[in-house]
Amino acid sequence: MANYDLIAATGCATGIAHTYMAEEALEQEAKRRGLTIKVETHGQTGVDDPLTQEEIDNARAVIIASDIDVDADRFAGMPLIMVPVAAGIRDPGKLFDEALAKDAPIYKANQSAKAAATGNTQGGGLGHLIYTSLMNGVSHMLPVVVAGGVLTAISFFWGIYSADPKSDQFNAFAAMLNSIGGTTMGLMVPVLCAYIGEAIAKRSGLIVGFAVGMIALNGGTGFLGGIVGGYIAGAVVILLQYLLKPLPDKEFRGLKAIFLYPVLGVFIAGVIMWVITKPMAGINTGMMSFLKGMQNSDPIILGLIVGIMCASDFGGPINKAAYLTGTALLAQGNTLFMAGVSAACIAPPIATGIAVLLNPKAYTKDDRSAGYVNFLLGSTHITEGAIPFAAKNPLLNIPSFMLGSAIASILTYMSRIKVPAPHGGFIILPLVNHPILWVVYILIGAAASGVLLALIAGHSAKKHGVSQNSVSLAGLTGDEAVAAIAPEAATAAPSDAEATNADNNLGDILTADDVVLNVQAATRDDALHQLAELAVRNGIAADAEAVYQKYLHRESEGSTGMEQGIAIPHAQDATINRSAMLVVRLQQPVEWQTFDNQPVDTLISFLIPEHDNGAHLHYLSNTAKLLTHQSFIKQLKAAHTPMQILTLFKE
Repeated sequence: MANYDLIAATGCATGIAHTYMAEEALEQEAKRRGLTIKVETHGQTGVDDPLTQEEIDNARAVIIASDIDVDADRFAGMPLIMVPVAAGIRDPGKLFDEALAKDAPIYKANQSAKAAATGNTQGGGLGHLIYTSLMNGVSHMLPVVVAGGVLTAISFFWGIYSADPKSDQFNAFAAMLNSIGGTTMGLMVPVLCAYIGEAIAKRSGLIVGFAVGMIALNGGTGFLGGIVGGYIAGAVVILLQYLLKPLPDKEFRGLKAIFLYPVLGVFIAGVIMWVITKPMAGINTGMMSFLKGMQNSDPIILGLIVGIMCASDFGGPINKAAYLTGTALLAQGNTLFMAGVSAACIAPPIATGIAVLLNPKAYTKDDRSAGYVNFLLGSTHITEGAIPFAAKNPLLNIPSFMLGSAIASILTYMSRIKVPAPHGGFIILPLVNHPILWVVYILIGAAASGVLLALIAGHSAKKHGVSQNSVSLAGLTGDEAVAAIAPEAATAAPSDAEATNADNNLGDILTADDVVLNVQAATRDDALHQLAELAVRNGIAADAEAVYQKYLHRESEGSTGMEQGIAIPHAQDATINRSAMLVVRLQQPVEWQTFDNQPVDTLISFLIPEHDNGAHLHYLSNTAKLLTHQSFIKQLKAAHTPMQILTLFKE
């Protein structure tokens, strides 16, 4: 049995995209750090690569990046970091740092439930529990809604009244499909309620949740009642567990689980739900009536709202709020609202494909590949493919996505297009009343976003010099990073083994005099000129102008700006006497062409003699490896004296 440095679990409400994007991000981060990790994924097909008890026992720490319940109690007694799935995608490095830190929080059994009861924020906290329990309910509800909705929609092929025995359109097979689909759709509220309760209070919460969900369904409270009922069920069971704690588990565990929790839980939670059913039903009816009215009276405002919601977090909670409303209306026979929601969800990923086609030079090779794949993802109603593009420049890209989604949704509502199935994208086109028109509207919205995305990417590439081959050091090995720092030496870069065995420590070419802090520089070229003059003052080079021109020549071949405010300018010239390293901290950052489009305040410069037999490649490689570690960068940025920086590189 293999042992792993870290173990992890990922999961999202749909169990389609976020789950596996987080898995990939965590695995790549582990690879960058030279660590091993096993990730358990909770997708719609179930749990893949489940963690064994032996793997759990032998791991150093646990990372849970999930919007649904993944049974954290099995990790009791271990250092554990628990965050939403989006955090696992955005910043896996931070999660690794926190999980492996000496003061990482130790998880205790039932910690989430205790946090809910006490309001304690440790170990995920009340807010996180509310969010993950809701997403757990949504995750289990979605397949039920999709199955029931599609079967019901197919029954309409024989006519809109094909399930009515009194109609001339009646068809026995269609009536059977309609009955099966309608019954399945009826499970939406009980399943949503039950799995919210299950995330809060495990199996007892599940049982009570199902019962309360049925009360909510029969009372006409809709999905709002299902959500409220789920939290009532979970809270009641947690309260019962606390009140019955004096009864010893050894003698009463079975009685509690089989009799006391279900009977008392269903009674108490059921009474509460029964009492609030009428006001909840009134709220639900009012909301649905308002939305139906908006479809007819002001489709532009409704489409704008739906478009903004669906493109704000690409499958996250705001997106899911619009989707849940659409499915609830669909269950009531309203097929107009879901048409706009689907259009708004399909447009963003297709927009990324259009953007990379319009301006391929502004995107990296990986971005272009992702954009092409997003044509497929978008056409099947998977919005999450747009996330990597949104994350690159969120302040500009997300509004661009919102605009396109709003256009697609507005046009859909204005033309009163009907989509009777809650998912599937273009797969369900035979069920749409105006399929070609709907596709055209979606493509118009996607094109609007795509043009804006391409323009933004092109402007960014022009301003910051980000070429289609640009990469981030955070995603590279030492050899790959030295190729990024010094592409002219990439073919001769030493292997990891050679760099490790060679006696070319960075401390050998760096002295305290070569580290200068609080340097004033107005521009990049000014900073390079001062580096060249420092080299002459320290006896490293004989001609400052010659070194400066070599710096400029190297920058013209490709920027040496990295990321997080660091640049690695270097020069090789006959006037340089020996291999040396300079570290300069600027008082104010200066504009530089960097991978993350941020200005630079820290310069790590290498000065290389004309003939050094490739020794500088070892220094470059070692530096590149250091810069792939966030802990090193943090220490470098935090250092206040030249001696601290010198010691850091020597170590």
